[in-house]
Amino acid sequence: MCYDMFYLGCDMVTFSDMICCPFTDYTVNASGARRAKKRTAMESSSGDGQSSLRSSGRQVNVRMKRCNNPPPGQTKRKATDTEEEEDQSEKKYRKCEKAGCSATYPVCFASASERCAKNGYTSRWYHLSCGEHFCNECFDHYYRSHKDGYETYASWKRVWTGNGKSEPSLKAFMADQQLPYWVQCTKPDCGKWRQLTKEIQLTASLAATYRCGMKFNNVKTEGPDQCSLPEDLRVAEVIDSWWHSMLILPPLFKDSPANPFLTAYYPDCVGMSPSGSTSNHSHAELRAEHCRAVPPQIPGLCPYFQPFYQPNECGKALCVRPDMMELDELYEFPEFSRDPTMYLALRNLILASWHRGCKEVLTPQNCAPHIIVRGLVRVRCVQEMDRVLLFMTRKGLINTGVLSVKQPLLPERYHNVSVFNFLPSTLSSYVLQLIQNFCWSLQKNVIVIGAGASGLAAARQLQNFGMQVVMLEASERIGGRVWDDTSLGGVTVGRGAQIVNGCVNNPIALMSEQLSINMHKLGERCDLFQEGGSATDPAIDKRMDFHFNAILDVVSEWRKDKSQNQDTPLGEKIQEVYKTFLQESGVQFSQLEEKVLQFHLSNLEYACGSTLDQVSARSWDHNEFFAQFSGDHTLLTEGYSSVLNKLAEGLDIRIKSPVQAIDYSGDIVKVTSSNGTQWTAQKVLVTVPLTLLQKNIIKFKPPLPERKLKAIHSLGAGLIEKVALQFPFRFWDGKIQGADYFGHIPPSPDKRGMFGVFYDMDPQGKRSVLMSVITGEALPSIRDMEDKDVADQCMKVLRELFKEQEVPEPVNYFVTRWSRDMWSQMSYSFVKTGGSGEAYDIIAEDVQGKVFFAGEATNRHFPQTVTGAYLSGVREASKIAAL
Repeated sequence: MCYDMFYLGCDMVTFSDMICCPFTDYTVNASGARRAKKRTAMESSSGDGQSSLRSSGRQVNVRMKRCNNPPPGQTKRKATDTEEEEDQSEKKYRKCEKAGCSATYPVCFASASERCAKNGYTSRWYHLSCGEHFCNECFDHYYRSHKDGYETYASWKRVWTGNGKSEPSLKAFMADQQLPYWVQCTKPDCGKWRQLTKEIQLTASLAATYRCGMKFNNVKTEGPDQCSLPEDLRVAEVIDSWWHSMLILPPLFKDSPANPFLTAYYPDCVGMSPSGSTSNHSHAELRAEHCRAVPPQIPGLCPYFQPFYQPNECGKALCVRPDMMELDELYEFPEFSRDPTMYLALRNLILASWHRGCKEVLTPQNCAPHIIVRGLVRVRCVQEMDRVLLFMTRKGLINTGVLSVKQPLLPERYHNVSVFNFLPSTLSSYVLQLIQNFCWSLQKNVIVIGAGASGLAAARQLQNFGMQVVMLEASERIGGRVWDDTSLGGVTVGRGAQIVNGCVNNPIALMSEQLSINMHKLGERCDLFQEGGSATDPAIDKRMDFHFNAILDVVSEWRKDKSQNQDTPLGEKIQEVYKTFLQESGVQFSQLEEKVLQFHLSNLEYACGSTLDQVSARSWDHNEFFAQFSGDHTLLTEGYSSVLNKLAEGLDIRIKSPVQAIDYSGDIVKVTSSNGTQWTAQKVLVTVPLTLLQKNIIKFKPPLPERKLKAIHSLGAGLIEKVALQFPFRFWDGKIQGADYFGHIPPSPDKRGMFGVFYDMDPQGKRSVLMSVITGEALPSIRDMEDKDVADQCMKVLRELFKEQEVPEPVNYFVTRWSRDMWSQMSYSFVKTGGSGEAYDIIAEDVQGKVFFAGEATNRHFPQTVTGAYLSGVREASKIAAL
């Protein structure tokens, strides 16, 4: 389970819009629309009718048949004469045989053979795209073993076969090695695409700085301003869906930023060129690499950034398959469902670029230069990259966290109602200003209720997208169940969350990297001490840990065919399995072993935030069926507040503004606070703790759907409390020998949960602060105690655990009281007996597209954690933006 809030665990898609051109003569205008083109009489009588060579290779030249009725005085020519004339014409020209190709008179881009057809006749044209062909003579130049180009092709083929998985055909060779590169002018007022000569190799640096007419190899470009020259006609066609449908081979990038992340994959399976791979692996070596599933070590990259699954790797949260599209990607980009190569190449490039530079906003201008692929398809890739980048930004896969954003990350259609594109240019500036003010009033605005991790995450995302956001926080501080305390000698102690459970791909690790915050890796050693001071034999601990997990395994088997109606309390089921085991095995545990088992049960109550008699045996660990965060458990020594405070910067947060009612009965949602102040918005996001929803603190009009209310009450509001003590010196150092925490074996079952684990809150070993927890059945015993009495109880336990030495009086201390916190009243959620994990999804559902919900109790995959709360806010921001 995930419970880092307080605990350290010891969119069927069809292929559409593919329009094939009929096999006829067409020309294409700048908008990509196709129309038939007739030749004039002058054109039809001009010599042999050969069209001039154009850079587009697509001049259309329809020859008209001669009239069968000759003028008076001339004898009628035989029909066979006309046919002979056309036969002669066919010897000079030949159409591309690809059905639907609009290039009537192709031009060979290769010019490899001395006998290259150029724009004339060849026995066969080989089609790569509607604007790119090579002739049969150039095919023979590379393909025939007695020709000069054969060794070049054969050498390429060996490299391709050694690194790749796809067929190393001659067409693939031409696309990978012979097509010219296209590059876009970087002048803001130009942006035209130009074809580079064959000898020029495109690099990211060149693409990022290219200007029309740029000098290469000290060759000066003569003539007028190069930007004024027209763009090749073929470029305008590339954006159309029919052009993409006629593309023979998918684009495979060279030198992609994703290369180092994906060395265990065949490059062509993840959108990269095998010839551009630096890998020297053979097929056998690649297959062996597939079985290793070892994340690559990339110099300078945070080790917690592992965005791609490695082959045969176990489930890992927030990873994507680099060789497959996710379901929501297929819904967003159905045109790539048949062949996802272009999409995968772009998505993998973008994702890798983000993790290499997550401290700055990733823009199309950052990514486009790294798209290195030959041919006109590069134009299409750059165009599609804008869409993919926007989608990934909206989803929170990139451009997220604590970024400082100077302009909206999403275009106007996501956050504004703009009419400026439809206004006449003759309007006065005064009228334009009035219209601008009117449009501002139409901007999508959102009210976020609650300034905890989920609310702050959503508000930050929405504001970065360009929306107006107001946050209403009931208490006098932000953070919700994140509340850092520095009163104990300056050591940061989280009254709520402070531990990150699993750092790989965790957004908390991402934000820590953005802020250059160090996270302390927690060690695995946790020595168990008995009252009286003796340490427990690690062999006993290991043995009882094995039996404890075996009991839970039996519970897991039991629940496989059980419905919700057959559910039972987890504590009851554990006792039943335990007794059956003792009876059937004849095993007798010692008194100490029984106490160690009680320690593990206490740890389970810590995880659930509840006594085990309330927890569902069927669904207590429901989230474990989903990929969880792997890697190190860490302590945020600076506290979660260092992250949340940065998220809050620049947001409009109204503290001491408890919400009393939400009226979503009309087109506009009305939110009323307890002092009568009213706000209106198009969307409202509710992020209050589960307890407040259960107690109906906020009145909804109309009432929430019965389905949602049932789900809200099927979850439990878990609770734990903490006590932290500051000492004059570190009396525990000699005994625990540098461990980050140690355990307390309860002397009897009725003492279970009373200070079960102690954490050393200063990993540097300079200051003296210990923190412990009170969980499960121990909580009622401290409910009516004064803080001093709770601290005294804790000191009694510590003096028993360190009986052989002096344990000084604490200099200072604090005790949490989450049960009394008016705006929390809980720690984290759990599934009650008879409930299921589906309740988290139901609570997360929006109501009428106007009222949305976020928080750890709405995240089925990662409940009970700050990470889960944060991701739920990002999720809802994406939904709101999409609507």
